[in-house]
Amino acid sequence: MPSLKVIKQFVPQEFCLKCRGCCRFKEINSVWSPCLLDVEIQELLDKEGIPAVSISVDRRIQPIPIPGAEGFVCPLLESRDNKCKIYQQRPFECQLYPFLINLRKDKLLLTVDLNCPYIASEINSQAAKDYIVYLSNFLNSPGQLKMLKDNLQVIQAYEEVREVAELNLPHETQ
Repeated sequence: MPSLKVIKQFVPQEFCLKCRGCCRFKEINSVWSPCLLDVEIQELLDKEGIPAVSISVDRRIQPIPIPGAEGFVCPLLESRDNKCKIYQQRPFECQLYPFLINLRKDKLLLTVDLNCPYIASEINSQAAKDYIVYLSNFLNSPGQLKMLKDNLQVIQAYEEVREVAELNLPHETQ
């Protein structure tokens, strides 16, 4: 991937590998499917060899049907070991999850998906509070605000999430 800054992770990798919750979707056109930055699309197509059909017209990773089961899965997830095929270069929204950038009533918000069992159990901890400050500062930095301004597609209207901080609005969203 390009020289995007890697986001420090909050949920421990060991927990994620056991969970089997994210990277799976009820519908093929799920709002939860990661939306890609423009630069990530080109990188995935060129360097990672992802077929163009794996990226939808609205810049999302296109989930594929789960063989022998209901629902859909990210084509980058290796189901036998629950690992991302491009973990070290995973997209911005994948690095951010279970935190999400949400637009509500002309406010840009940092929200969290409490369907993640780890974050649901830790949301009121001091470590979570410290991480939210770190993430808010990171996302409010000039470079990240420019990235958001250039990639408005990553600002979504997620439902059933908990608001944890207000972010600065890039000028084009105001």
